[in-house]
Amino acid sequence: MKILYGVQGTGNGHIARARIMANAFATRSDIEVDFLFSGRDHDKYFDMAVFGTFETRRGLSFATHEGNISYIKTFWLNSVKACWKEIKQLDVSGYDVVINDFEPITAWAAKRQGKPCINISHQASFLTPIPQAKKTWVDRLIMRYFAPSTINLGVHWYHFGAAILPPFITLIGNENTVIKSDILVYLPFESLAQIEDCLNMLPEYKFIIFHPDVIDAYEQNNLSMRPLGYEPFQMALQSCSGVIANAGFELSSEALSLGKKLLLKPLGGQFEQMSNIITLEQLGLCELLPHLSFDIIEDWLAYTSCPPITYPDQSNTLVDWIAAKQWHDAERLCEKLWQQVKFPTSVARRIKQLQ
Repeated sequence: MKILYGVQGTGNGHIARARIMANAFATRSDIEVDFLFSGRDHDKYFDMAVFGTFETRRGLSFATHEGNISYIKTFWLNSVKACWKEIKQLDVSGYDVVINDFEPITAWAAKRQGKPCINISHQASFLTPIPQAKKTWVDRLIMRYFAPSTINLGVHWYHFGAAILPPFITLIGNENTVIKSDILVYLPFESLAQIEDCLNMLPEYKFIIFHPDVIDAYEQNNLSMRPLGYEPFQMALQSCSGVIANAGFELSSEALSLGKKLLLKPLGGQFEQMSNIITLEQLGLCELLPHLSFDIIEDWLAYTSCPPITYPDQSNTLVDWIAAKQWHDAERLCEKLWQQVKFPTSVARRIKQLQ
């Protein structure tokens, strides 16, 4: 079987999920996979060895300003004409199937050429009746037409009775990691100066801050500033006591699997992150940070963490399902995987109330 795997490159969560799948595909001699990423310049990707010789395209991406989606900047950043040209030039005829994680070039190329396309993404879950923030007409268009696929397989923290997979989790390190009182901070869309000003007001706590504006690591009072990097980030995540971040899906999932408390600031104007907050609050798994606030952060620091959620290693099962071409029978696959998820008692109680 030959597969083209398209990945949205603007978010590290999409790439993290693709890494897990790449490792699973690598164990199979009967499957060949080519990876294509879009939405980020080729030299802006890091720790990509697992993907071999991957391709990149300009694609489409969203622009932000001071922690909010900027539709004006997004309009000027993207070229629909250039994107359509990339779609028309991509030949998918040599592939048996296209796997897609919210990536528009491969999805639209598959649609134009009549090739089956399986959307395995968090965004696909919003095509099902899960808890969601109020959609604008732009949100509806994006969720349905940004990366259209013949089969949609969502990924979420709970299935809500739909064909949805549990989160993909991969962590480096070991169970003997010493847990410190450090707080991991990942707010890439916020001003670094504003983050520093806010957290400097809490000198009794140590914050490890990963940010795209940090080029070289340095220490500043109670702040440890770090450039982006997969392994250093994972090690900090395992050893910290809590996470302050935007409300993206993959990092929140990894934190929950480790039993880390979460304080989340949704990216303003992004429907997906606002919806994530709704689900996590319903399950009692996060606190909301509506804006950078010393008072809210100080209160949250006193909270205790929830016990870890155990998610299955589902990548090999999913690869088997893809190879068997049972693509229109996703219900049994999802049911099998959710039976292996172990929720803490407090979360299981809330889930029962939602049913």
